[in-house]
Amino acid sequence: MNSKKVCLSVRQGFTLIELLLVVSIIGILIGITMRYLGGARAKGNDASVQSNLGTIRALSEIYYLDNFNSYLPVGGTTFGVAPCPVYDIAGTNMFSQNKSISMAITEAVLRGKGSSCYNSGTNWTIAIGLNLNTNTSWCVDTEGSAKVVNSAPLTAINGVTFHCN
Repeated sequence: MNSKKVCLSVRQGFTLIELLLVVSIIGILIGITMRYLGGARAKGNDASVQSNLGTIRALSEIYYLDNFNSYLPVGGTTFGVAPCPVYDIAGTNMFSQNKSISMAITEAVLRGKGSSCYNSGTNWTIAIGLNLNTNTSWCVDTEGSAKVVNSAPLTAINGVTFHCN
C-alpha cells in the first residue's frame, strides 16, 4: 500500500485585496443611500414649510376677526414686501405682533430658503423658498392661494396686487 501524504494549507483571515474590495463596495452603497436620504430630507423640509404656512393662513383669519376686521393691530402700519419680521410684542404688523403666527413663520424660515412677507389692513402674503427645487417658493395669501411659485421668495409676491405671482 502506498501512502501519499496530503498537505492541506490552512488559510486564516482575509487578504488585503479582499478587505479593500468589501470596504469599497460598502462605500459605494453608503454614497447611494446618502443621496436618497438628502432628497427625503428636502421633501420633509418642504412639507414642513407648506404645513406652517397653512397654519399661518388659519391663524391670520382668527387674527382678522379679533382685530376689528383688519390684518393689522390697532395703530399698526403696512409691512411692505421684505423678509419676514421676527416676533415683537410691540410690533406694528400681524406677523411680528402675534406670537403664534411669528413662531410658525420662524419654523418655516428655518426649514426653507429665505422669506418674503407683505401685510396691510386688508391683505397679507407670505412666500418661503423651497429646498427640493431651487428658485421655487411656496406662497400663501389672503385670497386663499397656496401654491408653488417659480421664483425666489422676494419676487414671489406681486408688487402691484400683493398676492402670490
